[in-house]
Amino acid sequence: MVKVSVIMPVYNAEDYLEDAIGGILNQTLDDWELICVDDGSADSSLEILNEFASNDSRIKVYHQENRGGGAARNVALTHTTGEYLYCMDADDSIEPYALEECYEIATQKDLDFIIFQANNYDVDTDTYNNFRIFRMDNIADKVGESIFSYRDLGDLIFDTSSTPWCKFYNLDFVKRTGAQFAEGLIFHDNIFWWEILLNGERIYFYRKYLYTRNNHSKSSTGAGDRRYLDAIPISNMIWDIFFRYGQFDNYRKGLGMRKFDKVLHWYDRIQEDLKEEYFQAMKEDYEKIAEDKEFCDNFVPEISKKSKDIFLNTLKATNHEEFDELMGETMPKKQDNPGIFKKAFKKIFK
Repeated sequence: MVKVSVIMPVYNAEDYLEDAIGGILNQTLDDWELICVDDGSADSSLEILNEFASNDSRIKVYHQENRGGGAARNVALTHTTGEYLYCMDADDSIEPYALEECYEIATQKDLDFIIFQANNYDVDTDTYNNFRIFRMDNIADKVGESIFSYRDLGDLIFDTSSTPWCKFYNLDFVKRTGAQFAEGLIFHDNIFWWEILLNGERIYFYRKYLYTRNNHSKSSTGAGDRRYLDAIPISNMIWDIFFRYGQFDNYRKGLGMRKFDKVLHWYDRIQEDLKEEYFQAMKEDYEKIAEDKEFCDNFVPEISKKSKDIFLNTLKATNHEEFDELMGETMPKKQDNPGIFKKAFKKIFK
């Protein structure tokens, strides 16, 4: 058994792959295995992987027809043999001491997993953006040096980054949870993360930057293409996880944000010629929620004003242009009043 299994899905990453694998080869901890799953790359990625594997027996390469990063990660998980698990993307970079430091902390403290900080580098503009979601300073301030669970965070759980590359997991713990990445969808790491978080009892926040995410227009979350519509089924899958763990009612406001605000975030970033398709998918999804009047009467008044506005405006509008116009209007503050909101809701669905 090796100390750390590193898994890496690979798809058309020839421009970054040598640096990414080099980051693992240069680790101060040398007892690791790197499991790479080529997801049907059309460039030279598979050849690069095979070349590395031929020179280092710790590197194992698997190939599949293109099924997406979630499926590639799930395949990689079946081949892991380590004490701990680390997930890395094929176009990013990791500090050379990251695995050793995380391994020492995790073993000393007997942790389910570690959360650490990450930088964001914009390849297209050659700038670093220290995003709040990757810093997670508010969580670090909350927990300090203590070992914690999601119950200690309250609504701060929604300030955690869902990305797997700023976590270091006990592999037995991961396998006990049965957590899997969503397949055939981008944003697939969200499903793995919430399953992991709601099972974790011994979590530690390591306040150190150990990883750099290379953000570029070729990445799945930077392309602005039709895959952004996956945000809608992913939001439903997140709700399903919270219902399954009996935690939905405890996190209504945050789950409203994940359903409405986050879906709007990707709507704003999708290519203009896809906005109508995205809007209609939003509308269909929200109309299903609105059909359950009892649920809406209890749930919607408890979410934020912004979430309410997104929900109501989607239901009111018939197309994305009307929706944009409604969202651009200044909503009167009195609509924060739940009683007034209920009247507006009933007026739409009387």
